[in-house]
Amino acid sequence: MSSKTPPPNPAYPNGMDGILDQMNARRAPLGFARGEALPPLDCDLDGLARTTVTIPADDTRTLSDNARKTWEIAKELKGQNSLLHLNALLIAHLRKRSQPAHTADLFLRLWAEQADLLIREMDLRWKVSSLTTFGDHGKTPEQRSAGLGLSTLFGMMKLYESERLFSGRDPGKPFTLDGRSNAALPLGMNAFSLTDGGLDVNMIGRLWEEAEADPVIRPLAHDMLQRLIDDPRTVFRRLHRLRARKLRRMDQAGAQADEAGVTVPVPKPSGKTPRWGVVCTTNAPLIEIARFVAHHLDIGASRIYLYLDAPDPDVEALLQDHDKVALTVCDDRYWSDMGKRRPDAHQLRQTFNATSALRAAGGDVDWLGHIDTDEFVLSDRKLSALLKPVPDDIAALRLYPAEALAPPLAGMPPRHFKLRTTTTGVSSDVVTEIYPTFGSYVRGGFLSHLAGKVFARTGLGDVRLAIHRLRFQGQDVRNTATLDLAHVGHLHATDWDSFLAKLDFRQTRGSYRIKSDDEANSIGRLLAYLRDEEGEDGLRLFFDEMCRDSADLRARLNRHRLLLTPRFDPDAAMERIFGIRIDG
Repeated sequence: MSSKTPPPNPAYPNGMDGILDQMNARRAPLGFARGEALPPLDCDLDGLARTTVTIPADDTRTLSDNARKTWEIAKELKGQNSLLHLNALLIAHLRKRSQPAHTADLFLRLWAEQADLLIREMDLRWKVSSLTTFGDHGKTPEQRSAGLGLSTLFGMMKLYESERLFSGRDPGKPFTLDGRSNAALPLGMNAFSLTDGGLDVNMIGRLWEEAEADPVIRPLAHDMLQRLIDDPRTVFRRLHRLRARKLRRMDQAGAQADEAGVTVPVPKPSGKTPRWGVVCTTNAPLIEIARFVAHHLDIGASRIYLYLDAPDPDVEALLQDHDKVALTVCDDRYWSDMGKRRPDAHQLRQTFNATSALRAAGGDVDWLGHIDTDEFVLSDRKLSALLKPVPDDIAALRLYPAEALAPPLAGMPPRHFKLRTTTTGVSSDVVTEIYPTFGSYVRGGFLSHLAGKVFARTGLGDVRLAIHRLRFQGQDVRNTATLDLAHVGHLHATDWDSFLAKLDFRQTRGSYRIKSDDEANSIGRLLAYLRDEEGEDGLRLFFDEMCRDSADLRARLNRHRLLLTPRFDPDAAMERIFGIRIDG
């Protein structure tokens, strides 16, 4: 279709030319009669502030356009402070194609010197008009940017809130979740995500910060934005209520899904202090494996089942004779002995090996956790002590993740970890408070999984120990509980170089891969965009906000009780157990 061919049933039949003609039709300057003028730039604003608006006794409307406008504003604002009349008259002139040379300067002086009075006594209509005037005639980039942005925001609100009245709903009453249409949005836009969307806070927050930089527009802009977030009848409040409803529904659905699973019979525990171990399939370097093994042996693991995804002579030399390590090399012979073709997906290899270890581990441990070599059990208490009071009918325990903050020096073990913003009792707005630029794209504030990892009892029979859950006959095991006082510390992005080095794999086969049903504001789409459009600079901004350990980030996390600082020193454990020392 030609660009000149009008669309069917256009809202504006004459197109953009018609819009501009209509917009400009009433922009002729307001003329003055002989001897008539606006107040001078140095007029006495304080004196004017001590007077109120009166309607002239003589009808002067026929003298000039300026006189007519002065009279109309006086009639509207009768009895109010005279500064409001001056502000309105200046706006009226500044909407025209031309005006006296000092008009904009007088408008800006008025707001620089009398903002408190104007904000206190002015109604909403004239405040919005004042913001529009800042957008058109501001002297600084911040005045023009914030003025235009806020004018557009409030203009669109007036349009859609007016149309919404025809739905028969009061502005304070949100729509229902079940009434949502699946129709596509105009212009092919993606719909706002109720659970993860950050468009609202990003828009409001950016306008607030833009106005913050200019002392003249700041009082008015901040007043209007504060009113916006305080009013219970806006789309922002309605979306907040819808979000809360949807999250409750998701929680209920999750509980129903748990109830829809299968309960696995649990053999009667021995009553002794439980023994525990971990299983892992890995192709990590020697040092990473040594840290992983040493940490878990150091905190009390009775057995570690380690599957090498490919032969590694150095790892084999270190671990093959260790009495608490069961080392299996997953070479061609291994898969042949298993009577199985080597699965292409590493996730399937991990699940197969973990399940094999669980079935064979009954004589060695009572509980077996399936984790990776960049994951470490963290607890201020002995894990065996936490496992002992677990009810006898519980088949599996979930340990939720804690994601490591990248320490200042590469190669150092992390000192601090962050917890999920999706934790029960944490507001959905917290993720963008802690991570203001990228939080709306990163569910729970985590680059990696939120589900955590599972410890399963041994002796359960034909169960399957998958990556994030225990399964039986294709269903999740229902009698699974949460181990609240322990976490799986995930060293997912502990320094910039490793984050960048692993990016290709994670985008194609790992936690950053884009799935067909991903929201537009998913981490996979965000990282793909940053990489394509902004390169390493954009990725570095993302890493610094989301991963880098800083006092500011720790303070924001701690404010919401989402900072974890456990006893964690895998390098010291590695030196004690293997005699391997990391210098520096």
